Amino acid sequence: MGTTPPAAMASTLSPSTMTGTPEPPALSERIQNPTDISVIVVYFVVVTAVGLWAMLRTNRGSVGGFFLAGRDTAWWPMGASLFASNIGSTHFVGLAGTGASSGIATATFEWHSSVMLLVLGWVFIPIYLKAGVMTMPGYLKKRFGGNRLQVYFSILSLFLCVILSIASNIYSGAIFIKLALGLDLYLAIFILLAITAVYTITGGLASVIYTDTFQAVIMLIGSFILMGFAFVEVGGYESFTEKYMNAIPSIVEGDNLTIDASCYTPRADSFHLFRDPATADVPWPGMIFGAPIAALWYWCTDQVIVQRGLCGKDMSHVKAACIMCSYLKLLPMFLMVMPGMISRILYTDKVACVVPSECVKHCGTEVGCTNYAYAIMVLELLPAGLRGLMLSVMLASLMSSLTSIFNSASTLFTIDIYTKMRKQASERELLIAGRVFILVIIVISILWVPLVQASQNGQLIHYTQSMVSYLGSPVAAVFLLAVFCKRINEQGAFWGLITGLVMGLIRMMAEFSYGTGSCLAASDCPKIICGVHYLYFAIILFSGTTVAALGISLLTKPIPDIHLYRLCWVLRNSTEERIDLDADEQRQDETENGVGEDHSKQSRGCLRKTWDLFCGLQETGPKLTKEEEEALRKKLTNTSERPFWRTVVNINAILLMTLVVFAYGYFA
Repeated sequence: MGTTPPAAMASTLSPSTMTGTPEPPALSERIQNPTDISVIVVYFVVVTAVGLWAMLRTNRGSVGGFFLAGRDTAWWPMGASLFASNIGSTHFVGLAGTGASSGIATATFEWHSSVMLLVLGWVFIPIYLKAGVMTMPGYLKKRFGGNRLQVYFSILSLFLCVILSIASNIYSGAIFIKLALGLDLYLAIFILLAITAVYTITGGLASVIYTDTFQAVIMLIGSFILMGFAFVEVGGYESFTEKYMNAIPSIVEGDNLTIDASCYTPRADSFHLFRDPATADVPWPGMIFGAPIAALWYWCTDQVIVQRGLCGKDMSHVKAACIMCSYLKLLPMFLMVMPGMISRILYTDKVACVVPSECVKHCGTEVGCTNYAYAIMVLELLPAGLRGLMLSVMLASLMSSLTSIFNSASTLFTIDIYTKMRKQASERELLIAGRVFILVIIVISILWVPLVQASQNGQLIHYTQSMVSYLGSPVAAVFLLAVFCKRINEQGAFWGLITGLVMGLIRMMAEFSYGTGSCLAASDCPKIICGVHYLYFAIILFSGTTVAALGISLLTKPIPDIHLYRLCWVLRNSTEERIDLDADEQRQDETENGVGEDHSKQSRGCLRKTWDLFCGLQETGPKLTKEEEEALRKKLTNTSERPFWRTVVNINAILLMTLVVFAYGYFA
């Protein structure tokens, strides 16, 4: 999410296509032989074992332990978790489909991520840690005071990560599952959600991180194997570049339609990243200036990602994890985009179909079958056993993303919303509330499945990515100002966000109402609203939010420095005592909680003790003294580094940036 271009990802979102379409016909090979099934069973057994192992070895009996893994995670599982949380089934289906339809330009959104991960590790994480927050709405509350920014951003984040992220991952995962297994969609989704919920509810962030690490390994192994088979089948890289430009379907007329050649002929700039600024699907000015805005929102302010950055042992581990994930984010070009393009070469009539009736025959959708590129190649190209491994890869990508979303959404709800409703809630109650909310998320996800099923051929992905573009840009502007401009205050930040929200909603609702159009049918959306490319519109949103926030802040009273120590960049190293803007509210909460916490211990039976142990709700020992609480606070807010390891990670960051620049230059 946040890294794949919406407009390029697929097709239109119009009312006419939001109806049921025929189920995809059975392929010649489904994953129904004993070898493939055995591989899948082994995968589920191992991932469950890893989750249970992580669940039992970690501290889950406190809020810090459950939601931040006790700030005791090493760099390598944290980096793997960052990668696995980001790479969902949406990427395998969406990136391969976009590559099949328009070439390599979509990979630039992945490579932007490599840069933004360094910004996360070197700029934003130190500020968040010194602020002593566990959630992004919590940072806004400390930085600006008041409740409306915290509540607004909590609801917005939950809406994006719960409804949209889960929906897009379920949709794209369902494409593969339906083709591979022929299972009923509802049964497959219910089983996946049930399995992912078990170790997310019981294990907390530590369990999610270690299962993510295992699943990242599975994803990389399976993806490299498929890439090898694909390039061998197509005859190598030079043959691949030549054959792709000639991958034109044999049937280009029918259904009483006059189809322009541009609808089925590969783009002339298919192997270029920098494309025409006015007519291209990914214009180069938008790629340079617009795409980083969405990437900034996702990698530096999204709870799913930032929560992993907050759980490292120290800042060197955090930076090393960001570098590891940055290197891995260079791979989707070769593991997903190019295999999708090869799928178009090998199965041109299926993947690149343009006549609606032909597309219905091949994949059950009228607009096109490019989103089936990766799944078709897996089922047609790989031998028995490896097909089962690749289904495990898809399940790994789907489940790792879902578990990350579940855990982070639970954190947002518990810390930023539930504590507003129940100010006297004990730590045990907060942990239970967080777990129960995950069940609520699962119910919402299942209720969302009918829309996923109705929205064939990728429109839902386009819709969700458009939402991210239109709603994420204002958030990126406010967070950037919050960190680098101490003059901005609560009034400016809030009304800046509202300005950006209104602008984004106008564009989003217009596109949803009129549709974005396709090669066969143009959209009726007014040009003044929809005529601007979404990357350019992101720049407009970012600029409008920034101007509004700064203007209103300059016209209103500034926040004194005593409330900003270690909350913004210029004051990040200050040692003075900070008086939080919500200090009075915190003291009141502590007083109320102090009264409500003195519960007499009741004896529990064996079943109750076993249940508490499984859920991490066992007694955590005596209440900490003030000195012990202060020591724990210092650990959770520590940003110090050993000089040697600081030098090592800085050198690696420079090498990474050099590699990214070379990659851009080579494919420009």
